[in-house]
Amino acid sequence: MSLRPVAVIACVLLVGACAANKRESYVEAPVESLYNEATDALLANRYADAARLYEEVERQHPYSVWATKAQLMDAYAQYQRNRYDEAINSLTRFIELNPGNHSAPYAYYLKALSYYEQIADVERDQKITDQSMRALDEVIRRFPESVYARDARIKLDLTRDHLAGKEMEIGRYYLRQQQYAAAINRFKRVIDGYQTTTHVPEALHRLTEAYLALGVREEAQHSAAVLGHNFPGSQWYADSYALLEGEGLAPKDQEARRSWLGRAWGSVF
Repeated sequence: MSLRPVAVIACVLLVGACAANKRESYVEAPVESLYNEATDALLANRYADAARLYEEVERQHPYSVWATKAQLMDAYAQYQRNRYDEAINSLTRFIELNPGNHSAPYAYYLKALSYYEQIADVERDQKITDQSMRALDEVIRRFPESVYARDARIKLDLTRDHLAGKEMEIGRYYLRQQQYAAAINRFKRVIDGYQTTTHVPEALHRLTEAYLALGVREEAQHSAAVLGHNFPGSQWYADSYALLEGEGLAPKDQEARRSWLGRAWGSVF
C-alpha cells in the first residue's frame, strides 16, 4: 500500500521532466522560414496548420513586418476553415492595430464575408444578417471605388433581400392569425425599408389583403394602385386587382383604371 504514493510522485516528476525537456528543446525559427512554412500549408489547403504557423510567426516575432502580414493571413486561414468567429476577432485586431495598412480594405471585406457566410435561412434569428449588412455597408462607405466595394454592393442587396424575406415571413404569419395591424406593420417595413428587394410586390398585395380584411377600403385600393403602377405585369397585381373586383372596388373601365393608377404616381419608389 505504501508504494502507491511513491509511484504517483514518480509519474508526476516524469511528466514534469518531459515538459521541461520540451521547453528546453524549443528553438526559435527564423521569421522568413516560419512564414513560408505557413504559406506552404495554406497553399496545400492545410488551413489548421497554416493558422497555427501564422500565429507562431506573430508570437515569436511580434515586432517584425511579417507579424502584421501573419495576422491577416491567420484570419484568412480561419475563414477558410469556416472558423468565422476566430477570423472576425483576428480581423478586428488587425484593423485596430493597422488602420492605415494597404491591406486594410481587404481586412474590412474579409470581415464582412465572415459575417455574410453565416447568414442563416429566413426562418431563423437574423442578428448575423444585420451584422453582415452593417459590415458590407462599411466596406462600401470606406472604400467606394475598390473592387471589394463592388462585390459588397451585390452581397448587400442579397442581404437586404434576406432581411426583407424575414419581415415577410413574420407578416404572413400575423396575417394567417388575423392579427392584421401587426401584419400591416411588417409589410410596411418591407415597402419603406427594403424598396429594392424582390419582396415589395408581395408586400403591397398583402397590404391590400390586410386592409380589406379590416374594412379599410381606401387604403386597400391605394396599396393595389401603387402595386399596379410600379409592377403592372406582376402576378401580385393581378391577384390584388381580383380582390378589389370581388369587393366591387376595382375601376369600372380602362379610363377609370388609368386615372386610378395615375393617382399612385406620388408613391413610386
